Amino acid sequence: MASPRVFILRAPGTNCDWETAQAFERAGARADRVHVRRLLESPAMLRDYQILCIPGGFSYGDDIAAGRILALQLRRRLAAVLEDFHAEDKLILGICNGFQVLLKAGLLLPPGEDGIVPATLAWNDSGRYEDRWVHLQTRTEGRPGPCVFLDGIDRMELPVAHAEGKFVPRDAAALSRLEAGGHLILRYAAPPPGTPCSRTPPAAADGILPFPFNPNGSVADVAGVCDASGRVLGLMPHPERFIDAVHHPRWTRQTPPDPPCGLRIFRNAVRYFA
Repeated sequence: MASPRVFILRAPGTNCDWETAQAFERAGARADRVHVRRLLESPAMLRDYQILCIPGGFSYGDDIAAGRILALQLRRRLAAVLEDFHAEDKLILGICNGFQVLLKAGLLLPPGEDGIVPATLAWNDSGRYEDRWVHLQTRTEGRPGPCVFLDGIDRMELPVAHAEGKFVPRDAAALSRLEAGGHLILRYAAPPPGTPCSRTPPAAADGILPFPFNPNGSVADVAGVCDASGRVLGLMPHPERFIDAVHHPRWTRQTPPDPPCGLRIFRNAVRYFA
């Protein structure tokens, strides 16, 4: 299949659906933006797609907590169709608010026997909305295979824009299990040596990179999580905001990566169905 179809799920408050659709289409896919109410009315429509993406934004205004309302809708009314979608060797991507939704819906990391997911996303340590560019490093050690979306990617630079992006595991045991299972696939990182405007971060007693290298205080510097299959990814940075060289704030002062970091993620998803 040369041009997979992408189902971009939007809800009241979603604000990155157009940009995400453009990113997938530039990568070679065909993207449709669909309101969650249409999916609730006709869940079978998802069968015609190969990729499901929940983009960034503020679904339902994050009135209860970031992504919570949309996550409840998916878990209580669409669990069966989503399980079938995943079982058919298809891909699921959650970006920023979409990451929050996937995590809280139990679609990314399965809940324990008590029904509680092993991790959540909490308020940034700064107590405010953070909008900045960050460096990222992939971690694939211990996995039977790489995450589909991050295949061949070692380092990236992408923007973040969130207030509730701090990855917090349930406890130390849960963190160890996630680490051993290869789920903690993407981490915030210090800029590589020689990077313009880079500086060496001071050592942290708890092993977590200091602000602003880790923009939210995520435990273990986690910026993205992959499921056991490698086909479901949730990440806080916005890859759809770096699909063209001119999107980078230093595009006139340094040679941008080719292709741009964000576009590589979407191309990986399309290539999976080639």
